[in-house]
This record gives sequence, C-alpha cells and structure tokens, in this order.
Amino acid sequence: MTDLTPTSDLPAFRRRRGLRGRSLIPVGGERDVALNRTPREILPLPPEETSKPRVWRNGVFGALDIGTTKMTCLIGKGEPDGSIQVLGYGWRRSHGIRSGSIVDIREAEAAIRATVGQAEEAAERRMDSLVVNLSCGHPRSRLIDAQLPIGGREVTDGDVQRLIADGQARAWSEGRDVIHTLPIGYVVDSMSGIVDPRGHQCEQLATKLHVVDMNSSALRTLDTVLQHSELKLDGLVSSPFASGVAVLADEERDLGVTVVEMGGGTTSLAVFCEGKLIHTAQIPVGGLHVTRDIAGVLSTSLETAERLKTMYGAAQLGSDDQREILSVPLIGEGRDRLARIPRSKVISVIQPRVEETLELVRHALDNAGLGRLANGRVVLTGGASLMEGIVPVATRILARPVRMGKPLNVHGLPETAAASAGFSTAAGLLAWAAGADRDFGDISAPEPRSGGLLKRFVGFIRDRG
Repeated sequence: MTDLTPTSDLPAFRRRRGLRGRSLIPVGGERDVALNRTPREILPLPPEETSKPRVWRNGVFGALDIGTTKMTCLIGKGEPDGSIQVLGYGWRRSHGIRSGSIVDIREAEAAIRATVGQAEEAAERRMDSLVVNLSCGHPRSRLIDAQLPIGGREVTDGDVQRLIADGQARAWSEGRDVIHTLPIGYVVDSMSGIVDPRGHQCEQLATKLHVVDMNSSALRTLDTVLQHSELKLDGLVSSPFASGVAVLADEERDLGVTVVEMGGGTTSLAVFCEGKLIHTAQIPVGGLHVTRDIAGVLSTSLETAERLKTMYGAAQLGSDDQREILSVPLIGEGRDRLARIPRSKVISVIQPRVEETLELVRHALDNAGLGRLANGRVVLTGGASLMEGIVPVATRILARPVRMGKPLNVHGLPETAAASAGFSTAAGLLAWAAGADRDFGDISAPEPRSGGLLKRFVGFIRDRG
C-alpha cells in the first residue's frame, strides 16, 4: 500500500505543488484546511497618516505650451483641495515652429499673441509672464557628480549651496544654458540616500545632479519672441518633465516610471525614480510625420491626411478594416474626384511609423545607461498617443508594462477627459507654476552673461578642479 492508496477511513489525496514543494491535500477538503489553519502572528505596519492636500502658491498663473502642431495657453490657480482649476485657455494651430524649434519669428509671435490673448479673454485677466515648455535648442540630459570637504563639522545651508554651485560649474559648457539642476540625492561620507544633508556631521559631502541644458541661441530666440509678444519668461520646463508632473501619481514616480510624450514634431521621454527626474531624451519624430506619410502615399492634402489619421487611424490592423471604405480627395483633381480606399490602407501607412517611433524610444531607454531603472512602467501621453490600439503595440515593442496617461486633478481643460492627453504638457506647466516645482528641488541657474560675475565664478571653479 502506498501513501496514495485510498481507504474507507481516509479521503483520496492528490498532490499539489506550491511554494513549499509538494503537499498532500484532501480532495474537497481545501476549505476545511483553510478554516482550521492557525492564524499567523503578523505585526502589521502602522496605518499611513491621512495625506493632506497639496498647498499651492497664492495667485493666478499662466502656462504656454509651444508645440509643433498646436499652441496651448492655460491660465489657472491652485484650489484648497489640491486640484488645479483652469480659468481660461487658448488653443490654436502653431505657425513658425518646426520640430519644437522656432523657425519663423514673426509667425511664431503672431501665433503666441493669438493663443495667449484667447486665454486672457476667457479668464478675464491679463498675464505679464508665463512658464513655457522646453522642446527647442537640442535639450541634453546629464548626470554630474560634485564633492565638497566638510572637515567633520555640521553641514550648513552654505555648504549645500557651494556644493550645488560646484556641480553647476562642472555642468556649464560654452554655448549652452542650464535649465534644470535637480539633486538626485546626497552622500554623507559613505552613507548614500540622504534627502537633506543639513545638520549631518561628516568629513565629505557629495551629490549627484541631473542637469538639463539647451542651446543658448535657441533660448535667446525664445526670449525675443516672448518679448515681442509683451510677455516675460517666468520659467522654462522640459516638456516630458512637465507631462510627468501632470499625469503621474506620487507613488508611481517613487516606484520608477518612464513618461513618453508623443507630440506633433517630437517624441520625448522622462525617467523618474524615487520621486526624482533622472533622465530625459528627445526623438525628432512625431505625429506630424505620420500625417505627412499618409498625404504622400495617398496623394492627398495634409489637412485631409490629418483628418484621416484622427478619425480612422490606428496603430494596428483590425479584422474589419479591409471592408470599411473611405472616400479621399486627391491633390490636383476636381472636388468631385474621390479615390475610394479601404481603411486598412490608411492603417498600413500609419503602423510602420508608429512602430519605428516606439523602437527609437526603446533604443533610447536601453542606451540611457540607467540599467534596471529604465525597465519600469511606461506611461504614454501627448496628442499622438491617442492613436487607437497604441497601448498593445507599445507593450510589445517596448517590452514593458504600458498605460495611457492623462492630466490628474486638473479641471477645465479645453477637451474632455478622453482627449485630455493632448494637454498634458500644458497642464504640467501650470502645476509647476503653481508650486509643483517644490517637489523636485530644482535649482534655477542664472543665465551666464559675457564678462558677468557668474561666468567668472564658473571659470574659477573649473580652473580649481
């Protein structure tokens, strides 16, 4: 007789594999076993304190998202419940912008004036300064190490400021301006992961800074256009950084996540971990390239191609797409001359470009030098991410979990929730202006001016190193 031989006294047994190996479980007896099991003695964690709503700055703020295909201006304020209320918005087609850069100053100025004016009229308030997105000037993301001897005494505010100044000096390079200086963490002697080193006693203080800079001439051009529009630059924020501020939950940023902002002229990404922005990148491909592909293949206008992409486009073919027939006007033909094509033809043009864009994103993440930090969840946002079927395609190509991202706790956006992903950058800029910047400890770097005090100080630090 074996252990598995049934008897009149014992129920039949079956083997079931579990985390602890094989065990004999009575057939039909699982419920009794679970009910009779002695409860484990577990010490639970203390309950979390109820989080308080975010405290915003007082006042009304303005944000301007200068995109390749559209410009958006939001005017709003922070509410006591932690949300953002949009008081007025302007939303117009962009002119004078290509791949995020200003290529025609007069056209860009006219578009900015019209967009901001529309928002001011809706909000019944005039804005003198705005927070603007950074997508021009070939933005560059780098990690900079800085160290400062302390000599066994207590770290003071002045020590932290000198450490940051040293890092900024090391990051400075001719022809480029630093836009973000973000401390990722501090090291007190050999102890890493210090959030605030002030008050610690140590021999040496060190930090790693995430620095984002841009071409100086592009910044001067942007400032000139804003001045011509009678506006001041109140702040400059990397576009994917702003989108991340709008669409990510705090815990998501802490666990590790990548935001992919799919715009009209560019696709940009921002990697967050432990609540910090640790990497950004920009790819010069966006939704406008899909529109041009459709227009070229079908010999139709850009306007018609955009409508086809928006209303009938998808990132992958469906079972009924071959049977759905579309009427498409052709360039150079009469209005009555229409080509009849299946929807599958439009999608067959879109799919390769979408896959190429996502493969470039994957390449950028795999080659960012971040290791496992770049392997977390991916959140797609931006107008071009609204393509039907893009989430499963992105999941397959990026080999990472993917979800769609829309602005959180922002009320009064131009579009309904279904299309609000197209306003993620603008919503993040408005939140940044209202006080979200305090979560990241961004240290604004003054613009180096020829012969100025800052430039001489930077030179002194660099020569010393």
